[in-house]
Amino acid sequence: MSRQPRSQVYGNSENRYATRDDFLKIFDENLNGLYQLSFLLTGDHQKAEGCFVAGIDDCAKENRVFRGWARAWTKRVIVKNAIRELNPREGHSNSSALATLFSRKQQSHSPTGHFDVDAVMRLADFERFVFVLCVLEHYGVHECALLLGSSAPEVREARTRAIEQLANFRSGSSNRYDGHERSGQAEALKA
Repeated sequence: MSRQPRSQVYGNSENRYATRDDFLKIFDENLNGLYQLSFLLTGDHQKAEGCFVAGIDDCAKENRVFRGWARAWTKRVIVKNAIRELNPREGHSNSSALATLFSRKQQSHSPTGHFDVDAVMRLADFERFVFVLCVLEHYGVHECALLLGSSAPEVREARTRAIEQLANFRSGSSNRYDGHERSGQAEALKA
C-alpha cells in the first residue's frame, strides 16, 4: 500500500491556522468590543490601551491557533494581558471606586443586556474581573479561577458580591436619573 504525502492526508495544514492577517482583520472588525473588554477589565483608559496594543502584538506573532478559534483566542489574549497588568487577587484591590470618563447614564451593551459602566468601574479589581469574565464573557467558574489564580469558591463569592453591588448601585441610581429628581436629593445622592 502506498503512502500519500502527509499534506494530502491531512489537507493543507497552513490553511487551518490563523495568520497575522486573520488576527488583524479580527481586531479591525471588533475594535470597539475588544477595547471595551480591555477597559472593563482594567478600569483605566491608558492601561486598557496598553493591553489592547499588546494583544495586537501577541496575536500578530502568528501563534498556531486554529482559524475557527481565532476570535476567542484574541479575547483571551486581551484578558491575559489585563490580568498581567493588574494582577487582581481576592481581597487585594488595586482600585477603589474608580472614576470614569463615561457619564453616569452611559450604558454598555453586553451579551446579557445593558449595564452601567460606572457601576462596573466601582467594583474592586477582583470582583470586576470575575463579573466581566463570568457574567459578560460567559467564562466558566473553573476557567475564571484558573486565569485569576484563585479558587472556584472565591470566584463564586466574588461573582455574587459583584452582582449584589451592581444591583445596589442600580437601585440607588434609578432614583437619581428618573427625570423627576429633586435638587436636594440629587445633591445628596451625588455625594
